[in-house]
Order: sequence, then structure tokens, then C-alpha cells
Amino acid sequence: MTMSNKQLTMNKENPAFEKAYALAIGIVYAYKHLCEKKREFTLSKQLLRSETSIGVNMAEANGVI
Repeated sequence: MTMSNKQLTMNKENPAFEKAYALAIGIVYAYKHLCEKKREFTLSKQLLRSETSIGVNMAEANGVI
């Protein structure tokens, strides 16, 4: 499901969404780095799954999804 422009604008005004998004981007870059260096383990996969779920849970709680 995609978000409308209004929903995207609403999210940018919320500091919690901004912080969750910034954290998710950082975790994704760290995971990509680990994969490139062949140092990717089960823990890094779990970190990626658990961190990216934060934003999804916040969006669902606010009725964005």
C-alpha cells in the first residue's frame, strides 16, 4: 500500500517519525555494509527486521497504513 502526499507530509511534521526513519536508514546501510564484507549473520538480519518494524508499527498506530 502506498501513502498519499498528504500522509507523507503529515509524517515529516512528526519528530518521532523523523527519528524512526533516520534510524531505519542507518540500519539498512549498516546491514548492506555487513553483506558486502561477508560478515552478515543471523543477528544482523534480526536487527534489520526489528528496527524497520518500528516505523511500520508507528504508522499503523496513527492510522497511516
